Amino acid sequence: MTVRIEVTDGVAVLTLDRPERRNAFTGEMGRAIGAAYRELDADDTVRVLVLTGAPPAFCAGADIGGGDRTFGKPDSATFSASPVDPPAFALRKPVIAAVNGHAIGIGLTIAMQADIRIVAEDARYAVPQVRLGVLPDAMAHWTVAKVAGMSVAADILLSGRTFDGHEAVRLGLAGRCLPAAEVLPAALAMARDMAVNVAPMSAALSKRLLWDTAIHGYEPARVAELETEFHLRVMGGPDAGEGMRARAERRKPVWSARLSRDWQETGHR
Repeated sequence: MTVRIEVTDGVAVLTLDRPERRNAFTGEMGRAIGAAYRELDADDTVRVLVLTGAPPAFCAGADIGGGDRTFGKPDSATFSASPVDPPAFALRKPVIAAVNGHAIGIGLTIAMQADIRIVAEDARYAVPQVRLGVLPDAMAHWTVAKVAGMSVAADILLSGRTFDGHEAVRLGLAGRCLPAAEVLPAALAMARDMAVNVAPMSAALSKRLLWDTAIHGYEPARVAELETEFHLRVMGGPDAGEGMRARAERRKPVWSARLSRDWQETGHR
């Protein structure tokens, strides 16, 4: 198996698990991530996903064991430059990328599909495909520009240069950088807090509105309409009451809504 899955207390940890190859990405790994995403998104016991790598790296990029044949001509009928399907941003549940070591090429571009990124301060990051005669993948031309802006996207995608975790945060590619050994614990602490204290339906609707706004370029007036529509779905419901009761009683909330049962598709999807 190239991806390990462990679920504890509402948090699913997906670990890229080829440590002997620094978790180098393969087609099998991409299919495994996509299958895990679909399975976990449908599981009501899972509230938050954490994507990480078996030390010492997060993902060293595409497996280049084929040498100069690594980027040989693929079958145009089956090849996709976005091999993780669905991408993390299409899920209804928050996805945190615990980038606990080097993330190169597709290792970084799949992390850019997550909602939140915590990176290792002394690791190396790059999207170097233009230096290898190919080009960035996994929708990086869109995710990087949306997350960090067009100037940052042009900087890192067109140069293929390498940078560290501190610069990743400065550029807006990640929210925090920490020593490598602290990245996964920090991501798990955040995920466990969200799994308990964040209403699953509220998180799903808020995430969908964030990414649909990025995808479709909604104007403020349309965002206001959708915020109103989504409020009307949850206000007066059991979770809206439970959230206030739990706060007043200083206890953990017990959420009632279930995505498998209560989700209504939104927007253009």
